[in-house]
Amino acid sequence: MNLTYRLATAEDIAIIREIAEQTWFATYEPILGKQQPQYMFDLIYSSEGLEEQLCAGQVFTLQYASNGDDEAVPVAFASYSIKQEPEKIYKLNKIYLNPDLQGGGLGKKLLIEVERQVKEVGGEWLDLNVNRYNKAKDFYERMGFEIIAEEDIPIGEYFMNDYVMRKKL
Repeated sequence: MNLTYRLATAEDIAIIREIAEQTWFATYEPILGKQQPQYMFDLIYSSEGLEEQLCAGQVFTLQYASNGDDEAVPVAFASYSIKQEPEKIYKLNKIYLNPDLQGGGLGKKLLIEVERQVKEVGGEWLDLNVNRYNKAKDFYERMGFEIIAEEDIPIGEYFMNDYVMRKKL
């Protein structure tokens, strides 16, 4: 499988929303039920919400995959931004891969690409938040991240119960 990457712009919001919709509910409904994931999706992945995130400095990277002569199609995205500038800490805000393609190494390759981009702009650390019950925590640990804290973050009437994980780049 051939992979390519490119930075997303506001013109790519529909692509980001489509990938997010394929992954979001499959990931979070088993953990959080139906209402909280829907509330959070509507807030974070509305066209307006994504445009605000882009304008606020989040860098979105799209991963495209193709088999040989096939046209490359978007299969995943990630976003990151500066978290603490003097310490050169960046935050991986999102990383989502079409669930049909999970387990084949594409997520690992996307994360490696994000780490490369963050290092290229001077980042030395990469943080992320992951729900304490999300199986992705194990993936992040295999990729070298360590739990450094727990956070309970209010979002509307709900809470995100997360681990904060960090990796030295």
